[in-house]
Amino acid sequence: MAFFTYIIASGRNGTLYTGSTDNLIKRIIEHREKRRDGFTAKYDVAILVWFEVHESRHAAFVRERQIKEWKRAWKLELIERTNPGWNDLFEKLF
Repeated sequence: MAFFTYIIASGRNGTLYTGSTDNLIKRIIEHREKRRDGFTAKYDVAILVWFEVHESRHAAFVRERQIKEWKRAWKLELIERTNPGWNDLFEKLF
């Protein structure tokens, strides 16, 4: 089973949210459809701009916590290193 750490955005250089999950497709759909009250629904954050795969839930969670502690500039650099156009990566999951 795969586990994921991900970053979603409201748009290019917009509001960012970092999370982790064992079902990335389901989680992104939940963000897009605002099924969970909170930060992402309030700020319309739902474009998948970065993700990575981990072998354990713990590893994905540790990476999520690491990234959440980073400066915004570091997060932007991480995204732009692999997704310079800030494309929505959701379609790549299929």
